[in-house]
Formats: sequence, C-alpha cells, structure tokens
Amino acid sequence: MGWIQIEGMEFFAYHGCFAEERIIGTKFRVDISLKTDTSVAESTDDISKTVNYQSVYLLIKTEMEQKSHLLEHVARRILTKVRQTYPEITDCKVKISKLNPPLGGKIGSVSVTLSSNN
Repeated sequence: MGWIQIEGMEFFAYHGCFAEERIIGTKFRVDISLKTDTSVAESTDDISKTVNYQSVYLLIKTEMEQKSHLLEHVARRILTKVRQTYPEITDCKVKISKLNPPLGGKIGSVSVTLSSNN
C-alpha cells in the first residue's frame, strides 16, 4: 500500500455563510491524501496502474467551483466523488483551508479535515 498526496492546490472559490463571500469569493487551499495499492505501478512504471494525480486535481477543481456555505459540505463532496471515481482507494483524507477568512481579525486560515476509509 502507498499514500499519494497532492498538497497545496489553490483555488479561488465562492464558499461561505456570508452572502458577500459567495459574491466576491476568496482563496482556498486543498490537500488530499489517498491510500491505494501502488505495487503494480511501482514495478511497471505504468500510470494506468495507479491513481492519476491530474484526474484527481480536475475532480477537486470541479467540486470547488460549486458554491457551498460550509467547508464541511465541500470536503464531503470531494471525498464522495474521489471514492466513487477510484474504488481502489482504501482511505482518503481531504483538508480544505479558507485563506484570510472574514472573521473580524487577522487570521491566516481556517480549515476542515475529513476522512473516509473502508
């Protein structure tokens, strides 16, 4: 088994409970870890024998483009879509961070992390 990690994906999106957040948008960072059997890819050097990073990125990008009030909702959609698309993944963890959230003070980010395993 191996872990595939895609870290530091940045998106400009329109998630938030405040109407203004869904109008003006803000930056988000997404990290994902995927546990899967990488043994065949390790020995064959064949991309079709592993989870394609670009496909996962595009899946996440599509989910980030859909407005939501809560990061929890976005994270759950991403986990569900990844698990549906790649049934060979046995464990998945996604972290979504909202950069510079409008909470009335200087805050670098807030984040939500969800995991899904068999």
